[in-house]
Amino acid sequence: MIIKTISDVAASPVQMEGAKNVSVRVVFGPADKAPTFAMRVFELDAGGHTPFHTHAFEHEVMILSGEIAAVTEQGPIPLKAGQCILVQPDEKHQFKNLSASNKASFMCLVPIAYQK
Repeated sequence: MIIKTISDVAASPVQMEGAKNVSVRVVFGPADKAPTFAMRVFELDAGGHTPFHTHAFEHEVMILSGEIAAVTEQGPIPLKAGQCILVQPDEKHQFKNLSASNKASFMCLVPIAYQK
């Protein structure tokens, strides 16, 4: 069994095209020999966002802090701490911090085969 505190895991800037002021902490992943899932925590600075993108796998997201919009092709869906969202494979999406002054964060679980 491995036990960690999120703040003890180093944050790395997200380098994907279209990302702005967002970092990720891989809480559990390949380095931990996790066999099935990777757990990641994304932190969005004020006004930050992930790219508007798709991928071939599902992922589950839980909002940890702040107010975040899940942006879809149909428009933004406002979310707050404690809410969860399932992003289906090939569903275009983006996570955007709605605050101009506060950070926001969310946890994201993906299949380990897709964790980079």
